[in-house]
Amino acid sequence: MEKREVDVAIIGVGTAGMVAYQRVRKATDNVVLIEANRYGTTCARVGCMPSKLLIAAADNAHHMTTGPLFGISAGDINIDGKAVMKRVRQERDRFVGPVVESVDKFPDHHRMFGHARFAGPKRLMIEGTNGDVREVHAERIIIATGSRPNIPGFLKEAKDRLVVNDDLFEWQDLPESVAVFGPGVIGLELGQALSRLGVRVRMFGVGGSVGPILDETIRQYALDTFNREFPLNPEADVKQVERTESGVRITFQDDDQGEVSETFDYLLAATGRRPNVDGLDILNAEIELDDKGMPLFDPYTLRCGDSHIFIAGDANNTLPLLHEAADEGRIAGDNAAAYPEVMAGMRRTPLAVVFTDPQIAAVGLTIDEVDERCKGRFAVGEVSFEDQGRSRVIGKNVGLLRVYGEHGSGLFMGAEMFGPAAEHIAHLLAWSAQHRMTVSEMLEMPFYHPVIEEGLRTALKQLNRNLSKGPEPAEGCTDCGPGV
Repeated sequence: MEKREVDVAIIGVGTAGMVAYQRVRKATDNVVLIEANRYGTTCARVGCMPSKLLIAAADNAHHMTTGPLFGISAGDINIDGKAVMKRVRQERDRFVGPVVESVDKFPDHHRMFGHARFAGPKRLMIEGTNGDVREVHAERIIIATGSRPNIPGFLKEAKDRLVVNDDLFEWQDLPESVAVFGPGVIGLELGQALSRLGVRVRMFGVGGSVGPILDETIRQYALDTFNREFPLNPEADVKQVERTESGVRITFQDDDQGEVSETFDYLLAATGRRPNVDGLDILNAEIELDDKGMPLFDPYTLRCGDSHIFIAGDANNTLPLLHEAADEGRIAGDNAAAYPEVMAGMRRTPLAVVFTDPQIAAVGLTIDEVDERCKGRFAVGEVSFEDQGRSRVIGKNVGLLRVYGEHGSGLFMGAEMFGPAAEHIAHLLAWSAQHRMTVSEMLEMPFYHPVIEEGLRTALKQLNRNLSKGPEPAEGCTDCGPGV
């Protein structure tokens, strides 16, 4: 059996793993990257980029239908499903290519292909595709194994008509109908895009959630808006899923019609993702695990307990976003390189965007987190985009923004938004939160006219007025800003 001794072993060659590798290489050349599947990132292959390509096609189709609002008619709209999916695949491959090429440029002795399992705290057994087994003894280990779709058992009754987002981007053509399970980020983005491309869509959820929205006022507004395009029940009572000769039959309880059955070409399971930790024989790593078998770790150092093992990216199931994975790869890589010296890394203000139309954004602390940290001593400012000038001009006047601030200090704490240009407004708010700006300081910034950002100013003005009437902050609450 081939045996190697390295300073650092990195399991997984996605965003977190590649960034960690670059950081580790600054300290040692005795490092190995271990990959069990394919080089590249979830984002480029099956996540951010291909989904945005499908959304771009859907947005263009939708824009053509809004012409009459402006007195413009372009005639019938023809959606060529084969052409749509061809562009999605071609452009997706263009994004994946450079990532793979960059890994191919790493020195051969830094790369190892095979499935890694812990045989001890510092021992990894690597099983290759041809059945050969190699042993790696590593002084420090970074787990960056990413995640995969999580599919509830009853959905598997759809059999060969069950797909996840990984499969969808390989379609050669668009189907006539799709049942989407899971109104989270993936489900909402892909479901709305398919609907706007002429696919009959019905969306089912459990627990009442709509994307990442936690502010109940915005959640209800978004739910009502989506239901004007396609049926979305976030608390669906599904009785049965079965594969039939004509597709997948879903039987569910309808509030108006009672028990109803509908048949779809496919069932898209957008029911979340699970970290790829369960196949690592993690028990042999001798680190503390939670009741789900996940390593317990410090979110600022990414160190698992007091061990020499670090976990970064989607594998830790905390913030499954590309920019967070890159940050975590940096933190884990720096700490693995410097071990036993371990330092807390900078964590940026939370920022999340969903590319639906209208878009969804969350920045800083959620309304529940604000309430908890400030013991209820906070205020809210709100603006509707239905009568906002620029939004009405461009026919995008649907949406709601709510911003949160702390009484006494006037600190901006966080926001949630469902509305136009949310991806851009969210960045302004995230920068403000990270610099711990007060609401009054934010209002001193320039706002051009006429722009959608004027709606943000309206919400901040209302928040500032509400803050001026509030009580003094609770003891110990003046420094409870959104954090970094």
